[in-house]
Amino acid sequence: MEEPKKSEELNKYFIIIFSLLGAFAAGFYLKEPLMEAVSVYQPSSPKIQLEFSYLNDVLHQLEAHFVNPEDIDKNKLIYGAAKGMVESLEDPYTSFFDPEETKSFKEDISGQFEGVGIQIEVRDDRLKVVAPLENTPAKRAGILAGDEILGVDGISTIGMNVDKAVTLIKGPKGTEVVLTIYRNDWGETKDFTIVRDTITVPSLELSFKESGKKKAAYLKIFQFSDVVYGDFQKAAREIISQDAQGIIIDLRNNPGGLLDQAQDIAGWFLKSREIVLKEEIREGDDYKIKDYLSFGPSNFSSKPVVVLINQGSASASEILTAALRDNRNAVIIGETSFGKGKVQQLFSLQDKSSIKITIANWLTPNGEQIDGNGIKPDIEVEMTAEDYENDRDPQLDKAVEIIFSKI
Repeated sequence: MEEPKKSEELNKYFIIIFSLLGAFAAGFYLKEPLMEAVSVYQPSSPKIQLEFSYLNDVLHQLEAHFVNPEDIDKNKLIYGAAKGMVESLEDPYTSFFDPEETKSFKEDISGQFEGVGIQIEVRDDRLKVVAPLENTPAKRAGILAGDEILGVDGISTIGMNVDKAVTLIKGPKGTEVVLTIYRNDWGETKDFTIVRDTITVPSLELSFKESGKKKAAYLKIFQFSDVVYGDFQKAAREIISQDAQGIIIDLRNNPGGLLDQAQDIAGWFLKSREIVLKEEIREGDDYKIKDYLSFGPSNFSSKPVVVLINQGSASASEILTAALRDNRNAVIIGETSFGKGKVQQLFSLQDKSSIKITIANWLTPNGEQIDGNGIKPDIEVEMTAEDYENDRDPQLDKAVEIIFSKI
C-alpha cells in the first residue's frame, strides 16, 4: 500500500472539518485530495474465523426469531456491529463511517459545508466547544471556546460521542438548531437558537501594525486547510515587501487541520532540519519516536515572533506554537491551548464505508505530551465576557506591546 501523505482531528481538517468541525482538531494522514489508503481486512486465523462465526450466529438467531423479520436490514446490522466494535475502544477520535457518513465526511473536509461553524470535542463525557469559526452562525450567536453543549434540540449530550453530536447539530442551510450552553461564569444554562448556513472557512488574514518607524506583521491563521500554505506564501511575500521587522502569529480559535501545512509554514520560521514535532507511533508491539523536521526556506528565522493562543487553539496550531517556542523561544501570549495531540488515519473499506483510527500521539520538539495538557502561554492574558461584548482585545494589545519591544 502506498504510504499516505502526512497531514492534522478531524482533525482532518484533525483537521477533518465536519459541519461542526467535530474532528477538525484531529491530525490526519492524507493523499490528494483526501487519503484513500485501502485497508480491507480479511480474517485468516481460526480464532478470527470463530469470532466471525459468532456474529453470523447472532444474525441467524435474529432472522429466525425476531418478531418482525421484514424489518431486518442486514447491511444496517453489519454497520451497527462495526460501530459497536469501534465504540468499544472508548476513543472519541476513532470512528466507523458507513458509506453515507463517509461521503458526508469527505464533503465536510472540503472547506465549504452547511452547518453552524464550531469545532467540538468530548472531555469528561461533556461536549465542549473547542472553537467557533470566524464569520459563522455560531460565532455571530456568541458561542465561545470552552462552552459546554449540554443539549441539542432538547436532547441531552451527556455521554454522547462527537459523531452523534455532529449528526444532531448539522443540517441544511436555513434550518434552526437549539444548543443548550453552559458557561463557567453563568451558573445556569442558556439556549442559543442558531440558523444553519453555508460555511466557507478562510485560511488566513494579514495586516500590519506600526509604531513610529517600526512595523510588525499581524498574521491570523484561521485553520490549516489544504490551501493555507499557498495563501501563506502570498502573505510571506507581502511581509517581505513591507519590510516588517517582527511577526505576530494569531492562532486563537484555530482548531488545527493538516499537519503538512503547519510543517511547511514552520519552515519559514525555523532553521533547516530543526524539529517541528515528534510523533509517537506504534510499530508492531513496540513504539518508536519519529521526528518531523523543518525544510526551510527559513526567511523569517531571525525575525522576532510572538504567538497568540487560547483554549480554542488545537492540534496543528499547538504543533506550530510548540515548534516556535522550543526552537525560537518565541513569546506565547494568551490562554492555555486545548490539548489535542492524537493523530487519525482514514482507512477506506470495500463498500465505500471507512474507519478513522487514532494511530499516533504528537509530542513537542522537547518531547512534551500535547494531548490533555495543551501549551501554556509565557504571558497569560484572559479575555473576559465584557472584552468580547465591547470588542476589546487585551491579548492582541499585549502581543503588539511585546513585538515592538523586540524590534
